[in-house]
Amino acid sequence: MTIENPISNPPNSWLAAVRLLWRELLSVLTNFSYSIVLLLVIAVFSATGTVIEQGQSVAFYQTNYPEHPALFGFLTWKVILTLGLDHVYRTWWFLSLLILLGTSLTACSLTTQFRILKAARKWRYYKKSHRIQKLALSAEFDVETLHVKSLENVTSILQNRRYQVFLEGDTLYARKGIIGRIGPIIVHVGIVTILLGGIWGAMTGFVAQEMVTSGDTFQVKNIVEAGPWAAQVSKDWSVRVNRFWIDYTSSGGIDQFYSDMSVLDNQQHEVDRKTIFVNQPLRYHGVTFYQTDWGIAAIRVRVNNSPIFQLPMAQLNTNGNGRIWGTWIPTKPDLSAGVSVLAKDLQGMVLIYDATGKLVDTVRAGMSTQINNVTLKILDVVGSTGLQIKSDPGIPMVYTGFALLMLGVVMSYFSHSQIWALQKEGNLYVGGKTNRAHVTFEREFLEMLDLLGSAPKNG
Repeated sequence: MTIENPISNPPNSWLAAVRLLWRELLSVLTNFSYSIVLLLVIAVFSATGTVIEQGQSVAFYQTNYPEHPALFGFLTWKVILTLGLDHVYRTWWFLSLLILLGTSLTACSLTTQFRILKAARKWRYYKKSHRIQKLALSAEFDVETLHVKSLENVTSILQNRRYQVFLEGDTLYARKGIIGRIGPIIVHVGIVTILLGGIWGAMTGFVAQEMVTSGDTFQVKNIVEAGPWAAQVSKDWSVRVNRFWIDYTSSGGIDQFYSDMSVLDNQQHEVDRKTIFVNQPLRYHGVTFYQTDWGIAAIRVRVNNSPIFQLPMAQLNTNGNGRIWGTWIPTKPDLSAGVSVLAKDLQGMVLIYDATGKLVDTVRAGMSTQINNVTLKILDVVGSTGLQIKSDPGIPMVYTGFALLMLGVVMSYFSHSQIWALQKEGNLYVGGKTNRAHVTFEREFLEMLDLLGSAPKNG
């Protein structure tokens, strides 16, 4: 007597349930409406990540999205931080949406698009006249009335119109534009590649911010946002801001600000150099440096015949009434007296106030003034450049995906046209169909019939 192990021999009902569950899952993944809904949800959250500032501090969100009153009645800083709306593109749920969409497109390609392509690549002959007569376009000729004598002549007409022709006895099959059946697959591959690039970039990229004084050298350290797999920035190179300057308009407004930057190796040798400005970044070893902000870092002064002092300047709180920087300059060695200096831009104009807060002079860089019985010379106002630094290893994949997407869209515009012919019992039956551009195909079909040299008996 043999006793079967129920674990090693699962019941057929269990296998049937698994197959049914798999079929149901595939039917959902390949459902067109499901894909459209996923696209809309991803678009909504992508727009949210564009509207809500990303990667800011908690204090920023507390200030701009208070609980009372809440924006739209519900959007507060707590909601933003809890849902991860401050870093939408790196949240687990947004990446899950991308994975679901990619899985849906892959399943659709494997179960539908490849099947359509496989069917299109197979040629089949119609050996019965009624099969041809049921086509969208068809015609019947009396062979004796034609100027052609065989299907070989029909073949030459079709080949002149770039059809691929297959002959078997008294039957003919011709097709062209099969590339149009490949197009949707390339589109899906392109979209999936874009999604993979976005996921890879979110997991391995980082964003940093640096405020660097003109003339200083720095390494990327102040990383404000990074993926869990982000690689450390190489310590084998650094960046020097050779010079930072601003071009102003005739009315005193900012026209553009620039940073002349050099990339240095461990021996401080220059390996790359570029002047960056808005929309013209510096790229090196997968790291991109964008010009995003500016500030005043310091002021260089001399008191009487003293050495040159470079004193840092701090940005003052003006309650939203413009940007202004200030510092205090001692006029006595024991620091018992001094003046306050304010500057609002890099044009060299500074305001000097005494201890009582009274404006005592306005001078430009290179000029001197007498105050507290000393000669104070303003040599220069030193600017600082605000840099946003990004590393996104997924960008090449995203660009490749967009290229494939555009290629697939162009390929999809090609019509897949098919023509059948059958010579039987003194008659020639010709028929055809296409999957798009029906009017163009009908015109081409009628022109081919005219080339046969006689009007059809019926069509």
